[in-house]
Amino acid sequence: MAATEFPGNSADTAMVNGDGAHEHTEEAESKQDRNGEADGGEESNEQEVIVIQDTGFTVKIQAPGTELFDLQVSPQEMVQEIHQVLMDREDTCHRTCFSLQLDGNVLDNFAELKSIEGVQEGSLLKVVEEPYTVREARIHVRHIRDLLKSLDPSDAYNGVDCNSLSFLSIFTDGDLGDSGERKKKGSELEQIDCTPPEHILPGSKERPLVPLQPQNKDWKPMQCLKVLTMSGWNPPPGNRKMHGDLMYLYIVTVEERHVSVTASTRGFYLNQSTTYTFNPKPANPSFLSHSLVELLSQISPAFKKNFTALQKKRVQRHPFERIATPFQVYSWTAPQVDHAMDCVRAEDAYTSRLGYEEHIPGQTRDWNEELQTTRELSRKNLPERLLRERAIFKVHSDFAAAATRGAMAVIDGNVMAINPGEETRMQMFIWNNIFFSLGFDVRDHYRELGGDAAAHTAPTNDLNGVRAYGAVDVEGLYTLGTVVVDYRGYRVTAQSIIPGILEREQEQSVIYGSIDFGKTVVSHSKYLELLDKTSRPLKVQRHSVLNDKNDIVELCSSVECKGIIGNDGRHYILDLLRTFPPDLNFLPVDGEELPPESQRQGFPRQHRHRLACLRQELIEAFVEHRYLLFMKMAALQLMQQKANKDSNKTDTPSITETSETSTECKNGECKSPLEGKELEESIPGLAQAKELAETLVAEDGSDPKSREVVLNACKAVGSISNTSFDIRFNPDIFSPGVRFPDDSTDDVQKQKQLLKDAAAFLVSCQIPSLVKDCLDHSALPMDGVTLTEALHQRGINIRYLGTVLEFVDKTPAKAQLQHFYRIGISDLITRCAKHIFKTYLQGVELSALSAAVSHFLNCFLSSFPDAVAHLPPDELVSRRKSRKRRNRVPGSGDNTAWASLTPSELWKNIASEAQSYYHFTVQCESVDQVVEKYGLQKITLLREISIKTGIQILIKEYNFDSRHKPAFTEEDILNIFPVVKHVNPKASDAFHFFQSGQAKVQQGFLKEGCELINEALNLFNNVYGAMHVEICACLRLLARLNYIMGDHPEALSNQQKAVLMSERVLGIEHPNTIQEYMHLALYCFANGQLSTALKLLYRARYLMLLVCGEDHPEMALLDSNIGLVLHGVMEYDLSLRFLENALTINTKYHGPRSLKVALSHHLVARAYESKAEFRSALQHEKEGYTIYKNQMGEAHEKTKESSEYLKYLTQQAVALQRTMNEIYKNGSNASIMPLKFTAPSMASVLEHQKGNLKAEVQRRQQLQELGKSEEPTEDSPLELEDKIPID
Repeated sequence: MAATEFPGNSADTAMVNGDGAHEHTEEAESKQDRNGEADGGEESNEQEVIVIQDTGFTVKIQAPGTELFDLQVSPQEMVQEIHQVLMDREDTCHRTCFSLQLDGNVLDNFAELKSIEGVQEGSLLKVVEEPYTVREARIHVRHIRDLLKSLDPSDAYNGVDCNSLSFLSIFTDGDLGDSGERKKKGSELEQIDCTPPEHILPGSKERPLVPLQPQNKDWKPMQCLKVLTMSGWNPPPGNRKMHGDLMYLYIVTVEERHVSVTASTRGFYLNQSTTYTFNPKPANPSFLSHSLVELLSQISPAFKKNFTALQKKRVQRHPFERIATPFQVYSWTAPQVDHAMDCVRAEDAYTSRLGYEEHIPGQTRDWNEELQTTRELSRKNLPERLLRERAIFKVHSDFAAAATRGAMAVIDGNVMAINPGEETRMQMFIWNNIFFSLGFDVRDHYRELGGDAAAHTAPTNDLNGVRAYGAVDVEGLYTLGTVVVDYRGYRVTAQSIIPGILEREQEQSVIYGSIDFGKTVVSHSKYLELLDKTSRPLKVQRHSVLNDKNDIVELCSSVECKGIIGNDGRHYILDLLRTFPPDLNFLPVDGEELPPESQRQGFPRQHRHRLACLRQELIEAFVEHRYLLFMKMAALQLMQQKANKDSNKTDTPSITETSETSTECKNGECKSPLEGKELEESIPGLAQAKELAETLVAEDGSDPKSREVVLNACKAVGSISNTSFDIRFNPDIFSPGVRFPDDSTDDVQKQKQLLKDAAAFLVSCQIPSLVKDCLDHSALPMDGVTLTEALHQRGINIRYLGTVLEFVDKTPAKAQLQHFYRIGISDLITRCAKHIFKTYLQGVELSALSAAVSHFLNCFLSSFPDAVAHLPPDELVSRRKSRKRRNRVPGSGDNTAWASLTPSELWKNIASEAQSYYHFTVQCESVDQVVEKYGLQKITLLREISIKTGIQILIKEYNFDSRHKPAFTEEDILNIFPVVKHVNPKASDAFHFFQSGQAKVQQGFLKEGCELINEALNLFNNVYGAMHVEICACLRLLARLNYIMGDHPEALSNQQKAVLMSERVLGIEHPNTIQEYMHLALYCFANGQLSTALKLLYRARYLMLLVCGEDHPEMALLDSNIGLVLHGVMEYDLSLRFLENALTINTKYHGPRSLKVALSHHLVARAYESKAEFRSALQHEKEGYTIYKNQMGEAHEKTKESSEYLKYLTQQAVALQRTMNEIYKNGSNASIMPLKFTAPSMASVLEHQKGNLKAEVQRRQQLQELGKSEEPTEDSPLELEDKIPID
């Protein structure tokens, strides 16, 4: 635990290595636990958890017009949460304006139940209707509207209110429990129709888009009302206000009855107004109802019937289908949805919802105050930390949503600039207490660094800085809420506002750092003290620079990082764009040579801007690598000393020799990732020496001999201290305009060398290790998003994509990396297209947006050679106005220039962009050539470009290959969404539990692991609410443990949640969702629900074909599973098609000698046996047997099993031959022996899969014991046991 804060800490390594190091380690550990405030060791955590889980109890609820019912509650719940439950329950959902009373006393909404006297097991809480206010009436109408729309997916298509799509229930028919197929099990198994649609079969070239969103019968809307809107008579005149009128509604029922309703303080009633005459008197017969639903049920029978049916359906849906996600997920496809009248949506649009921000009184929210106050909450024990993290997370997700809305409003031209006189590129905006600026180089601020290109990168670099400082979480140091939004070709940065900053000039406010890139620099003791605490975790070296007066100024960050004390007295830091050191591979500096590894790859290369910096993951990996090196160095020297003692020689020259040799190795010369291991095997006794080295490093350095050893090792690895391992970077090295004092020349030289080594390390270690991981399938990217994650986890920036692809191209095993290469190429091409699209869109005015987008897609994907743009029809383009409006649109150019783009020009531009940005050569002049040459799919390219740029297209079949007409028309472009980057606050305690749970599972303690992970799940829910990516990973692991421990129904239930959550939070065709579908199918299969398992596998296969095509190693696993299930239901021919495809793919990606291939051969053999084609069966089983024999040896049980099966097959073949001969001899009346066919029993199929799971757990255990050298350490822990084969 302590190790997270002190990366190169000797203590945790010493723990592993035997007793010598024990005594002081324990002290060190305990000391660090006291300092590391985040946690006091695991034991105390577990103690604290018990405090949280007070037992729940039951209260009785009595609501008007319903029976008494019981409700399970927990002591931590607030009264408010009971309100929420009642507003969601089928029988009380139409009430919003009520209080809960206990013995006639009103309960405070924000009180926790445990703090209220008299609330205990069996208490009776009464629901009491309260008088309405305007606010309460609005909330009521909004809630009713939400209930009416609860099954309507249009919010998910439009990307509003954190709704998103989910299709799982269509494939499981809503039911995955014990019921379902249990009832009709038995003889009817054979009747399942197992034939998939043509396009899912192996070898099909068709890639339809429509099945991506299967039709949900629940979405056929049950109409309850035709219209529900605000009446034109609002607001009530004074005399009516004094009668208690709050507002008027206009309603048209399904029966075509037009009514006008008054919302008054006492409830709702019909009045006598019509469209053109105002008469507020109650209509006859008068009926006053506290709930709008009751009133409408009175006047419209259809409403009553349909509303009841609708609520029944609503509560039957899985809660995960309807809970809001923490951040908005956008869908890149949508059907044509009818646009219906919607009072709340209309009202939101006009009031821009500012006065209505989540029903918070006092109009707009003070975002900065909220973001900073939540940070200041106490964090001494677990309950406090949970409360704090929950508050931080909630404010962040609200802020991200508000910032996104504001950024869109800014670009759509709906917000007034604060400097309206300036040209549009330079304008800045304030909306809802958020400050917005555009990503252009205003006032030549970035002229030295690359102009607009630098201004475009700076916000994302800054966001990475905010993320890093936020994760370190130093008390007293504040960063701004930051969200970066890309929308319609513009990059907008949204930031919370430091109190008082707008009233002052920047010069007076900045008391630390520099506002002119290092010409004038100031420092401040309080800032140095605060930043010093971040120096170690962020590896930032404290250093001195010279200002314009040649004074020495001390800093602990880059010069651009500015410190401002707000009017609230808080210490803010902003402009964190150089938190991490520069990447010298993309920053040519005169007179500086890069190490040979970099030069061999053609570095340094010219980049668009000079802000290219290394990722935090790379810095971590590099320091880790250096630490291992440091330990080896010390060990080698100790051995030498020992050898020299024995032979009494002088020892100095040899030590310097070693340090030189290792210096060579450390510059990244270590060719193979295995370099460390070979070294260890080649030198006897190194392990003991290492133990010695570790004790030695942990000592206080009193012994001169050992001090010398440490000193040499420190020098060799570039540590900034001479007595211990400590690597940090000076982020100002190579910044133009920064000067260093003369006495620090040595340091600066060292730092330069360190930066060169880090750049070389990326090229010589990280890229090869990524490729190695893809070769042994521990990394399995499927699309652009997962490819980006794989690169980022290893600290490789996307600008290295071209280099990575070239490296793959030169790898001897290139054929086994074809899937990776293809995904890389398609990502590179769509990224180039995105860059071009960005500037293309900036010249388009709003009225031509859909025409322009469809034209661009035609040029990009359609085979139609002369795509012509459709300009908006002339009668709409008024000549007079267009000139005046010209300067309103940011960056406006000639507004029809976009129309002249041609396919050949676009592809030329893509090729030159690939060359200049990625230094990669794409030799293609048209989309068809690219598809042909690299084996890409147009539908995949469409998905990638849409996701990257936020385009939403109509879901229908597109004919990309027609040479006679373009594929897209402007009607096909439905929307353009923002692409949003923001900080993801973490649930730290939950994460620790999750990790210790994983560790337990890997050591084979499944039960303990399961408990820890359940605990983590509770804590995650506590912080994130019900929906989150990390909860998804938690559920997946739980389901897998349930499955291994034999609890199949529980596995099903957890995995169903994981699938729903993945669909909602990541997207319906995200690679992770595909994985979840595959796991769910396995558990359905284990639970005897075969037809459901098949539907799920077919869905997974369809999605995978769409996302990356058939040629992918993961497809083999999927097809083996489909084959197994089909075999289980005796569809042998169909089963064979899938199994043979799996065999082909396994052979291609795992090599013909792999055990996976042996298993594939065996499965194919069994399918042939079931069809009584013994010759083919024998042939395949022989292949499998040969592999087992060569890989495992004759004695291994797998080899024996295979040879037994071969004997059996031979007997069967002989028997069949005999029978056939008999028939020939005696004609048709021969007595035919029935053949023994073995349909595989369910148990054997599942054993297969379990065996693999167990083997995998054992393999991982061995890896644990071998130490981490084998495993890619940078993998995010959430991915751990993910890719367990289930074939």
